[in-house]
Amino acid sequence: MKRKERYDALPILLVIIGALNWGLIGVFNFDLVARLMGDMTVWSRIVYALVGAGGLVSLVAMAANDNSCF
Repeated sequence: MKRKERYDALPILLVIIGALNWGLIGVFNFDLVARLMGDMTVWSRIVYALVGAGGLVSLVAMAANDNSCF
């Protein structure tokens, strides 16, 4: 895998992690990030911030590609 492709995949991976976590919260009322990292600890907040940053990067990339998904 080329270096640029690896960096392009990272925001997508973060968005997938966030989506799966929200799916677990919605369906089972189970927050996997809080379970693994602790409820609103520094580590869990870092994970949430990274997922949010991944979402923003993905949004900008989609807008730059005429709303197509990568």
